[in-house]
Amino acid sequence: MAQDYRELIVWQKAIELTVLVYKITQSFPQSELYGLSSQMRRASVSVASNIAEGRGRINSMEFRQFLGVARGSTCELLTQIHVARALGFSTGGNLDEAESLGTEISKMLLRFIQTLESRKIAGKNTGARCAAFIAPGARSTDGWRKQGEF
Repeated sequence: MAQDYRELIVWQKAIELTVLVYKITQSFPQSELYGLSSQMRRASVSVASNIAEGRGRINSMEFRQFLGVARGSTCELLTQIHVARALGFSTGGNLDEAESLGTEISKMLLRFIQTLESRKIAGKNTGARCAAFIAPGARSTDGWRKQGEF
């Protein structure tokens, strides 16, 4: 596929979310080290990892599959954020910030999947060249550029 996964805005935001989740879970009780804290960290890492792995696949059909797994991990993380809030594990706006970013990523992934699917249905074999998902200034070997936020 043409662009490097690190050029994808959704991947960049997923990395931002992972760093935020690691910071949030540092304040969790020690008893949650192998519980909710570990689950949240694994789910957050899974989002960016699946985007990257899918990007490395041969065709857009495989890429869509991995984007779906990444979206599932995002929903899993959003559920865990809700549980952490209910248990009072984090104060301040950190959980709110993570929830907002996770929701944004989930929407981006869904839109990316829908875009890839619509191109498949239209018979356009464009792979994953979805310009709206490429970071500004990213180099592209096929001429696609970011067309704007969605």
